[in-house]
Amino acid sequence: LIARVRTTQVIVEKYRIKGMRYEMYDVGGQRSDRRKWIACFDDVTAVIFVAALSEYDQTLAEADANRMVEALDLFSSVVNAQSFTNSSFLLFLNKKDVFAEKIMYSDIAAVEHFSDYSGPTKDFDKGVSYFIKKFKARLINNELNDTFIHVTCATDTQQMNFVLDSTTSIIRSDNLKRSGFLMAD
Repeated sequence: LIARVRTTQVIVEKYRIKGMRYEMYDVGGQRSDRRKWIACFDDVTAVIFVAALSEYDQTLAEADANRMVEALDLFSSVVNAQSFTNSSFLLFLNKKDVFAEKIMYSDIAAVEHFSDYSGPTKDFDKGVSYFIKKFKARLINNELNDTFIHVTCATDTQQMNFVLDSTTSIIRSDNLKRSGFLMAD
């Protein structure tokens, strides 16, 4: 059974992976849930921002706004927030499977907000690159190395295992660099 479940509250999950303790706060992206986030902002080591690639032509349930534009705006406010100055950032562009299917019949450039897309229609790689550039353009003082960006399908357990292992390594390495125990590249 494979299911996608929308987060509607702050959910705390605790994990022990390879001897290290992790706490993950899934805060959901709906506008009505955002006021609940403030309690989760103390001493954040890393932020994993998840946006659905496939939502470039969809609107929010609670407002007449494009979902991808909303994700970009939210990403901008989170990644540039003072609260996260010392936090590592990872961007997961999820639902790549749905995106791959959707671009076959829904042209990115046909969506008003993304009419500047000049890549070929139905081209998965060009479409993904376009949205990565859109997210990177929202950075002010932060840098988001390509190794911190993952194009994912959360229901692909093999890929998610690799991504989570990679994420753990990135967070560890980034924390060691910020602490001065490891030299920056």
